Amino acid sequence: MSRPLTPLALAVLSLLGKEPMHPYEMQQRIRDYSIDQVVKVAHGSLYHTVERLAGQGLIEPVETTREGRRPERTVYAITEQGRDEAYSRLREFLRHPAQEYPIFDMALSFLGMLPPEEAAQLLDRRAVRLEAQLAAHDTVLANLTKQGLERVQLIELEFCNARMRSELEFVRALSDDIKNGRMTWRPPAAETGRTTTNEEMAR
Repeated sequence: MSRPLTPLALAVLSLLGKEPMHPYEMQQRIRDYSIDQVVKVAHGSLYHTVERLAGQGLIEPVETTREGRRPERTVYAITEQGRDEAYSRLREFLRHPAQEYPIFDMALSFLGMLPPEEAAQLLDRRAVRLEAQLAAHDTVLANLTKQGLERVQLIELEFCNARMRSELEFVRALSDDIKNGRMTWRPPAAETGRTTTNEEMAR
């Protein structure tokens, strides 16, 4: 039995479900439509995914082209089996909440290791970065909307922005609670006499 489709594999099948294309064009579409904001695309992973999907019979080569001295480019199309697998995996992703391990959730669980003052400063820095990321995402969403993309094609960015706004609100409120003494604790470092260095604070 083949391994379940990864998010990147599902993205490839979704793109090929619209029209045949070669991996370079897939890479362009992933960037143009900001799919890389919701799907991890490491260096070389797209080509590896395409090869694996072809080996599983979920996509198939339909044409090989060459432009000048450039390497040959193979155009792929989705197969019926690939379409069925994509629908099945998508339904699974939507239906079942997956157990994820976000880094920020983990960091919050160990917040008590730091002095409250430092924790508040770090949260304030996170808030500034979240504000910048949110502004950038809003710009991307607005530009894609102007290009005529329907809401169903942008819903993942809409959700990403909503989640980011929620996190920003939480981070601001948590920092405010710490700075105003509504949330206090004594970190283990205070008991051992260890102090935080300026280098650590600047990271």
